[in-house]
Amino acid sequence: MTEITAGGASVRREVAFRGGGFIAMPKPAYSWIAFAGIIALWQLAISAGWIDPVFLPSPASIVEALWQLTVSGDLWKHLSISLARIGSGWLIGSGLGLIVGVSMGLTSAGRAIGMPLVSAIYPVPKIALLPLLILWLGIGETPKVVTIASGVFFPTVIATLAGVDSVPRNLIAMAQSFNLPTRSIVWKVLLPSALPGILAGFRISVSTALLLVVAAEMIGAQYGIGAFLLTAGNLMQSDDLMAGVVILSILGLGFGAGLTALERVLLRWR
Repeated sequence: MTEITAGGASVRREVAFRGGGFIAMPKPAYSWIAFAGIIALWQLAISAGWIDPVFLPSPASIVEALWQLTVSGDLWKHLSISLARIGSGWLIGSGLGLIVGVSMGLTSAGRAIGMPLVSAIYPVPKIALLPLLILWLGIGETPKVVTIASGVFFPTVIATLAGVDSVPRNLIAMAQSFNLPTRSIVWKVLLPSALPGILAGFRISVSTALLLVVAAEMIGAQYGIGAFLLTAGNLMQSDDLMAGVVILSILGLGFGAGLTALERVLLRWR
C-alpha cells in the first residue's frame, strides 16, 4: 500500500508484491502436456516413416511388448528379482553409510580416518569390482548385492557427513549444556537437523542402486531387468529393449515418489 498526494488529497493505491523469490509452484498439468506431446511426436515420426522402427520402435509397439511381458509373467519374474537385489543392497549400503557418516561428523578421529578412504575409493566404478567379488564370494546373489551396497554406501556417507556438518553447533552446545547424553543429542538434535541432507543423499543412492543392478545383471545373471535388456539387445528385439527401458524409468519415478512421500512425513516440522 502506498500513499500519493494529488491536488492536496491523499490517494491510496495498491502496489503489487514483487518478492516472489523464484518459489517453485507445482504445475502437474505442464508435465502431462509435455509428456503427451513427446509421445505424440514420437508416434507421428514412426507412422510417417521418418524413423525406422527397427532402430526406434513406436510407443504403440512398446506398449504391446509390455503387455506381452505382463501376460506371460516374464515381467514380474525379472522385476521381482531386481527389486530384491536393489532392496537388499540399498538397505545394507544406506545403513552402513549412515553409521559411518555420523561417526565421521561427530569424531575427529573418524573424520581423519574416513575422509581419505572415501575420497580414494569413491571414484572407483563399483561395477568394475564385480568380477573380483565373484572370485571372492562365488557366483550367486551375494556379489551383486555387495556391488549395489558398495555403490550406495559412499553417496550416503558423503550426504550424511554434509548434513551433520550443516547442523548449527550452537544447538549441540545448548543440548550439552543441559547435560543431555550423547545418544539423546544424536537422536533428538543432530539427526533431525541433518535429515534434509541425508534424504537428498538417498535420492542419489537409490538411482545409483538402480544403475548398478542393471549393470551387475548384464554381467552375471540369468534373470533380472539387466539380463532381460542384454538378451533383448543381443536378439535385436528393439521393442522389448525399449520396454525394459520404460520399466526402469517407471522404477525411477516410483522411487522418487516414495522418497518425496517420506520427506513429507519426516520433514513435516519444516
